Amino acid sequence: MSITVIFFLGFIVALIGVVPPGLLNMTAARISLKEGAGRGIMFSTGVCIVVYIQTYLAAIFARYLSKNQDVVEILQRVAFVIFVLITVYFLVLASKQKEAKKETEIKSKHGRLLHGMLLSALNVFPIPYQAYMTITLVSFGWMNFEKLSIITYVTGAATGTFAMLYFYIFFFDKIKDRNFTSQKSMNLSIGIITGVVALITFINIIREL
Repeated sequence: MSITVIFFLGFIVALIGVVPPGLLNMTAARISLKEGAGRGIMFSTGVCIVVYIQTYLAAIFARYLSKNQDVVEILQRVAFVIFVLITVYFLVLASKQKEAKKETEIKSKHGRLLHGMLLSALNVFPIPYQAYMTITLVSFGWMNFEKLSIITYVTGAATGTFAMLYFYIFFFDKIKDRNFTSQKSMNLSIGIITGVVALITFINIIREL
């Protein structure tokens, strides 16, 4: 498979994970609105540094799991059930969630870089998400576990994450309502993402029957 195709697969998979309003993209937007685009970009850079590492670890983990197909098939079914339950949980929770706590102010660009790395590191969801998506893409024959393929995919994922954060920074000028950036929105975004992953998992299970 062409490295260009693999790059864009990583780009699109990461983009899907960051499109819904969530902690990272909404924080990037708020920082940009309050402190300027430069600090928003520094925050986003910090996020993407960690995303790169997380996606690489996820791909290595996926390569390890792929050596035992029986384990992969079991994990697919378990993952489907888990993602469905998580989707229901966060969608229900989102409908009941009240206002979020106010964000602590961090002024320096260097501080914003570290802030982005910290929040991204606390967000461990990309690891299982990317691990499963990598296994799925390999099962479809769209990529493989060779070093060049993994590096290309990981680079695409980090770029896709940055592209969406950049979009939030420069095109979401109307994101000034605190309720829009609340925990409710974040829970809803998690529910949407896990719902999409559950659907992909179900399709892959049916395809292999």
